[in-house]
Amino acid sequence: MNETTQTRCGFVALIGAPNAGKSTLMNAIVGAKLSIVTHKVQTTRAIVRGIAMTGEAQIIFVDTPGIFQPKRRLDRAMVTNAWSGAADADAVCLLVDAQRGLDEGNEAILEKLSATKQKRILILNKIDAVKREKLLELAQAVNTRLPFEQTFMVSALTGSGVEDLTSHLGSIMPAGPWLYPEDQISDAPLRSLAAEITREKLFLRLHDELPYESTVETTAWTSMKDGSARIEQTIYVTREGHKKIVIGKGGETIKAISMAARKEISAMAETPVHLFLFVKVRENWSDDPERYREMGLEFPVEKR
Repeated sequence: MNETTQTRCGFVALIGAPNAGKSTLMNAIVGAKLSIVTHKVQTTRAIVRGIAMTGEAQIIFVDTPGIFQPKRRLDRAMVTNAWSGAADADAVCLLVDAQRGLDEGNEAILEKLSATKQKRILILNKIDAVKREKLLELAQAVNTRLPFEQTFMVSALTGSGVEDLTSHLGSIMPAGPWLYPEDQISDAPLRSLAAEITREKLFLRLHDELPYESTVETTAWTSMKDGSARIEQTIYVTREGHKKIVIGKGGETIKAISMAARKEISAMAETPVHLFLFVKVRENWSDDPERYREMGLEFPVEKR
C-alpha cells in the first residue's frame, strides 16, 4: 500500500426478518459462499462474518440470524445474537423482502432499530419480482416510519444493485488500517464453515421432514500425507425417528447429503476431502450450553 493512501475499515451488520435474503446478499458481496442458504426460515443461527474489499476500504459484513418473535431457548439466543451484532457495527443495513413489504415483523424491527445510533441503510431486496411503482411506495413507507441515510434496491440473487451498495458502504467506513489480509474472505474457521455446509445439505435434502432442532458439528479434521483432509462430522437430532430419517433407507439419504457436502467443502478448503458423517440422538441438545458455545451463541438462562 502507498503510505499516502488512506485506508478504511469497519463493520456492517445485515439484519432483517427470516428469509429476507441476508445470507444470499453477503455471499454475493464477498464473492464466496460463507453463509448457508435454504428455504427453511431461521437457517442462519450464529453470526457469520464475511470480508469484502472495495477500493481502499475493507468491510467486515456481519450476517445475523433473522429477527423474529422468539418462542424457544434457541430462538431467543439467535435473536439476542442478531441485535448484539447490530450494536457493535459501524453501520446497520436493514434488509426488507420487497415482496413481503412492511409487515408486522418488519414493523417490530423498525421500532427497535429506532434506538440505534449507527448509520442506517435500507436495502429492498428481491426487486426483480416487484414492480417499480411498488418499490418506490415501499421505500417511502419505510423511510416515513423510520428515516434511513440511504435506500438501495437490489436483487441479491442476480447481483443487481449489489456493486453500488458495496461501494457506498466502503465510502462510509471509518478511516483506519485493514483488520484482515486483503485476500481473506471470512474470520470463521474452516471447521465451522464445513459444518454449516453439511447442515445446509441436510435441510435441502429433507425439507420439512426434519425438525428445526438439528445441528452439525465438525468433530475431527485431519490433514493426510497426500494433501487431502479426513473430516468427521456428527449430526445431532432429538429423536430416534429423526435419526432414521437422516440415514434413509439403506443409508441412501445420508450418502446423498455426504456427497453434496463433500463436494462443496472440498472446493472451499481447496483440497480433496474424505467426509464421514455420523448421526446421534441427543434429546435435549437445544438445552445444552456446550452446543450453544459450539455455534457461537450465548446460552440464554430461563427466567423464573
